[in-house]
Formats: sequence, structure tokens, C-alpha cells
Amino acid sequence: MWSLNDSVSCLCIAWPALFGLGIYFLRKYMQGGQFTKQTNETGKVVIVTGANTGIGKETVLELARRGATVYMACRDETKTEKARLEIIEETNNKNIFFRELDLASLQSVRKFAAEFKKEQDKLHILINNAGVMRCPYMVTRDGFEMQLGVNHLGHFLLTNLLLDLLKKSAPSRIINVSSLAHTRGFIDFSDLNSEKDYDPGAAYSQSKLANVLFTRELAKRLEGTGVTVNALHPGVVDTELGRHMKILNGTFGRIVLRTLLWPLLKTPKSGAQTTLYAALDPDLEKVSGVYFSDCKEKKVAPAAMDNQTAKQLWEESVRVTYTRKLD
Repeated sequence: MWSLNDSVSCLCIAWPALFGLGIYFLRKYMQGGQFTKQTNETGKVVIVTGANTGIGKETVLELARRGATVYMACRDETKTEKARLEIIEETNNKNIFFRELDLASLQSVRKFAAEFKKEQDKLHILINNAGVMRCPYMVTRDGFEMQLGVNHLGHFLLTNLLLDLLKKSAPSRIINVSSLAHTRGFIDFSDLNSEKDYDPGAAYSQSKLANVLFTRELAKRLEGTGVTVNALHPGVVDTELGRHMKILNGTFGRIVLRTLLWPLLKTPKSGAQTTLYAALDPDLEKVSGVYFSDCKEKKVAPAAMDNQTAKQLWEESVRVTYTRKLD
């Protein structure tokens, strides 16, 4: 005869398994859209910034598997070389190269572009992936607030310096890795460098909104060239991007918060999927000026649809990146 005690005992035994199963399916669901189309990228030349860790490294790994020639544009040679050799060993694709690029220095951006052009006469995909998030107030070598300088201005200059190669190699693509944080952004032209009032989160959101505005304005300017440009939100991904967030890196954050957040976070591999979708999906060859998330087109914030702001940001970005004196 089945008793109440037997039922309670069964529940006590089954509960941990059910809980674990629930966590597993939640984790799997949170990985989001996956790019599963098979493509052959042999002969394609690709640049990926911030490619030695996280989403960037996973992006290079998949591009290498598909046969592309990839340039890992990074600041840290030691870290990038280690990642590069791991990717070559895993994919057996030896056409993976490191080239130094510090997006916090306009001089470094110019040097990278000039040397790349001496080495290559084509560029099919430019993936502007590198970024910094919620850092203490710092400035780039040229005096820009660090998040605006790296996330937007460095990539703005790099992209424009490489446009001639992209046009020559058309059909070609530019991918700007933005963030859902752009929905909280505001472009403050009276204090772009946050010198009057600095908030790490607000400055990050401003830089990510700048990515989307840059994408939309550039798409207009590239109409008819065969070069497309799109932006994306990779998701909330477990990477080193949150290194400056004290709440996540203290003892409580490492032990408690990260454990609680783990089921909700994407892996770097899953975080790279929308980048790969935007860069490689054949159906997107003529799609430009669009924002993606989880391998689907998504609406942007109203602020990102402001054409006047996009134009003004473009003009200001040209002014500060092309007239800034270098050492």
C-alpha cells in the first residue's frame, strides 16, 4: 500500500533531478539563436577586432573552420598569439594571423590600416567586435573617454580607412557588435567625453548607441557599392567584458552572483552566433543598416532611428578622428 511517507520520499529523491533538469533546459534556452548554415569561406579575407578572447575568439574559430583567412586585430600580442595557435591547431587552418591594433590610439589604427593594405589587396568582412564596458573614467591616447574612444571612434576610423578595400572586394560586409544597452543610450554632444559628469553605465550605453547610429548612417552612404553594414546585440555573454564591474568580481560576486547568473548567460560560442549570421548568411548579401539579435532582425531604440543625430555624430566623429594631432 502506497503511503504519504512513500510519496514524500519519492519527491525528496526526484526534486534534485527535476531541479537540475530545469536548470539544464533554462541554460539551453538562454543560448538563443544559432547559425547552422554551412558555408565555404575559402578565399575570403576577414578582420576581427578584439579576437583573442570571448566572442571574438569564437568568431575567428568558426571562420577558420570554414576556410577563411582571418586577421586577429588585437592589442595584446602574447594573449593573441596563444589564441591564434590554439585556433590553428583545432582547425588546421594556417591562414590565421595576428596584427597589432590598439583602438585607444588613432595612430595605431592608422598604422594597422596602412600595413594591412600593403599586405592585402582585398577585404571581404570587417568585424568590429572589440569593446570595453563600464570602466572607471579613463581617456584614450588622443583624449577621448575610453568607452566612446574604443567602442565607437576607433572602429569608426578603422572602418573608413578600409572602405576602399571593402568596395574593391564587394560584395563585402561590415559587422558592428553593439548591445541592447543602446536602448538606454543618449548622445550628449555637449559632453561627448563625459568630462562634466561621468557614469560608467551611461557612457557605455552612449558608445553602443553610437555603434547603431554609425551603422545606419554608413549604410546610407554605401548604397550601391556592394558593401553592407549591420549591427547586432550578441546577448548577455559570459566573457571578460565585465572585468571592471566590481559587483561581479568580488568574493560575493564570484561565488554567489555568478552562480545564480550562470543559467542565464550565453557561452562565448553562443554569443558569437549572431555575428556569424550577419557576416556569413547568404540571404543577407544585400541587407544593410539593420540590427540583429539571436540571428533575427530586431527593432532598435527610437534614439537609434534619429537620422539627424546619426548625421551629426558622423560629422563630429570625422572631425575628431581626422583632425586630431598625433604624437
